[in-house]
Amino acid sequence: MSSPATHAIRGRLPRGRLTLPEISRDAARIHAHLVDAARVPGGRAEGVATPATEGEVAALLVSAPQVLAVGAQSSLTGGATPTGGLVLSTAAMTAIDARLDRAIVQPGATLSALDAALRPRGAWYPPAPTYPGATVGGVIATNAAGAATFKYGTTRAWVEALTVVLATGDVLDVERGAVHAHPDGYFDIELSAERVRVEVPPYRWPDLPKVSCGYAAAPGMDLIDLFIGAEGTLGVVTAATLRTAAPRPATALAWVTCRSRTEAIALVGQLRAQARDTWQSADRRGLDVSAIEHMDRRCLELLHEDGVDAACDIAVPGDAALALLVTLELPADITARDAFAEIGGALAAEATDTPLVRFCRLLDRAGLLERTEIALPGDRRQAALLAFREAVPTAVNQRVGLAQRTIDPAIEKVAADVIVPFARLADFMAAVEQEFAQRRLDGAVWGHISDGNLHPNVMPRSATELIAGKDAVLSLGRLAIDCGGAPCAEHGVGRNPIKRQLVHEWIGGEGLAAMRRVKRALDPRGVLAPGVLGL
Repeated sequence: MSSPATHAIRGRLPRGRLTLPEISRDAARIHAHLVDAARVPGGRAEGVATPATEGEVAALLVSAPQVLAVGAQSSLTGGATPTGGLVLSTAAMTAIDARLDRAIVQPGATLSALDAALRPRGAWYPPAPTYPGATVGGVIATNAAGAATFKYGTTRAWVEALTVVLATGDVLDVERGAVHAHPDGYFDIELSAERVRVEVPPYRWPDLPKVSCGYAAAPGMDLIDLFIGAEGTLGVVTAATLRTAAPRPATALAWVTCRSRTEAIALVGQLRAQARDTWQSADRRGLDVSAIEHMDRRCLELLHEDGVDAACDIAVPGDAALALLVTLELPADITARDAFAEIGGALAAEATDTPLVRFCRLLDRAGLLERTEIALPGDRRQAALLAFREAVPTAVNQRVGLAQRTIDPAIEKVAADVIVPFARLADFMAAVEQEFAQRRLDGAVWGHISDGNLHPNVMPRSATELIAGKDAVLSLGRLAIDCGGAPCAEHGVGRNPIKRQLVHEWIGGEGLAAMRRVKRALDPRGVLAPGVLGL
């Protein structure tokens, strides 16, 4: 029987010897760790440490003046770009212990490795983001989310326990439900040298499917949630217990091309409503949608320009204003033969009421059935549809890279990661289009439309357009906040100056000061990830 929740927790000494890990000063090794996926220039580091134990992590944090913990360095915000000091690579901490309904995982384990460990048990980790090379430590650091957030939520909802090494060398074993904030809004943490009080920041996030804007804050919040999404600024996670799900669902993918944004949002609204009805029903045999992603007209044009539509054999009608990729979860026992039969007879009066029949009839009523391709479980076409979706950011990055090489090396991609309530999504999408048009910017928008999470991207063709693009993204972030949304949904804040400014404006001066007090309480020397989150 578990103990009742308290607002206090006692740290412990690290297990094993407090031995410094080997620190590589090799120039090539350091150079390989100076840039993350955001391609932020100016990365620098004095060395790279690769600890393998809790004790080595603690010894490093106690002795070093500045440490940035990194995993796959797939950050899109510069949060995994070092600005001095040492890089702590989690590459030697990759153990996975897969159990019945959970997995105990070290931070350097990749999502693909986790999936491989769970697959023999018929289990899976639902909130994984779309990049399988991301590490568990990285997704916890940013409270990462992915395509299936609509059904399964973010990383936060699936983390049951964390082992965190603090900059003081103390270790916290934090279990979900064990430590909650005092009614007056604080935690008491007993460390080896002192007792520290950590105050819960006063700001409150809106009720949204996903938020990745720094330190979580809520009345009576769980202590574990303070470390999830903290982007490595409060401690280094050395082990995590993650909930898993079983059995793996059979999934179908549907490629739907819509003639207008209005048509697309109307369809998404109906799919969202039917899916929620299914989740609340007793038999759960209705229409079960776990994700809906989208690409705007410019995304489709880019893929046509690059020949990706032909390579993937994806039909894109000339009148397509927006395309959807819908993930349908089907009964695990469905066979391909049965699924084909259901689709073929979906419109017949005597057709059995199944998820696929419901889906086809909904599309037919919307006038979109003839504009839809459905790839059933086991169909190789699923890989083509997923590759088509993943080719969009690649196409954008290629054009930005070309502009850097041929026009101005200062040119960079400018992108947003915003979320708004679904009820405000149509207005917000129209505002994005207007913002880009007024500034005469080449922009492409894609994202997780089922969550209201958009990624407006600007491809600057000059230094002037780079400035205009940054102004546009700043304006859109502020608009998202005004709509009851958030300026950072799933990628974190990192070192991105626009996102840092938006988050600081959002939480206000008092909120920023409160975040700094949290940081100072747990990392008094400012060792961990200085500059990340603007702290």
